[in-house]
Amino acid sequence: MGRKIGEAKPLVHIADGVLPAWMLVAGFLATSALLYFSLYKTTAEEIPKVSLVTAALFVASLAHFPVGPTSVHLLLDGLAGIMLGRRAFASVFVALALQAAFFQHGGLTALGVNALNMGIPALLAWQIFQRRLSFELPNREFIFGALAGGTAVLLAALMVFAELLAIGEGFREISMLVLASHVPVILVECVVSGSAAGYLARTRPEMLCTMNYAQI
Repeated sequence: MGRKIGEAKPLVHIADGVLPAWMLVAGFLATSALLYFSLYKTTAEEIPKVSLVTAALFVASLAHFPVGPTSVHLLLDGLAGIMLGRRAFASVFVALALQAAFFQHGGLTALGVNALNMGIPALLAWQIFQRRLSFELPNREFIFGALAGGTAVLLAALMVFAELLAIGEGFREISMLVLASHVPVILVECVVSGSAAGYLARTRPEMLCTMNYAQI
């Protein structure tokens, strides 16, 4: 992104050297606070599921789809929220750190901001999915899973869009491309997250998060 547009990097990952120092520092401070919230009272029994979802988030970045001068890929941050609840933020952070270290998807200095861009939508997806418990609907896991997955991608794209606009008019074109390119990703993630949530509800309901804010 930014200086690396011509290299077809994934749009949702902000590279080093794009954002101003104040935004990078603020990103790491906010990420540190949310990591504490995410990991607070984590039990040993939760580690295998968190690791599984983290691996899925990491692998999702390997399949890119070209969009103009860059590319997009599945985010799965909504599905992470559906399965992990507040643990999803830590899972997203680790996956992004590995992607930056091994594949240069995003930058290490921008890791805090990138974690917010995917981690906050994952937490929102968790809360959206929890709302299904208030409704007696057929296929409610599919419906709310699809809503959570699509909303997570939309929010991630909007956050990147806002950050790029905030640093100058020179990024207006790429910020618009961020939104436009993620419209098909939103639709795909609706189907993926909804289908996964529906399947897990039928076969492995323990894989879905039942945690709420009262359990922190």
